[in-house]
Amino acid sequence: MICAVADWQSMSVGAVRPGDRIRVRGQEFEVARIDSPFLGLEQMVCFIEDTPTRWHAYPASRDAEIEVRRG
Repeated sequence: MICAVADWQSMSVGAVRPGDRIRVRGQEFEVARIDSPFLGLEQMVCFIEDTPTRWHAYPASRDAEIEVRRG
């Protein structure tokens, strides 16, 4: 059986949800949670990856575009 993998799509940061895989500055990670508002700013979010081997955070403007893969 062949398993199809979804292609990368460009979408608004505000449309990203936990479980999505995002590509940022050459790095890919799965979003475990989204802190919003970030630093008390409604227009900012922070994507958090939290695995047993790595923790990563990426702040972004809510109206920016980002590469996302779902599925």
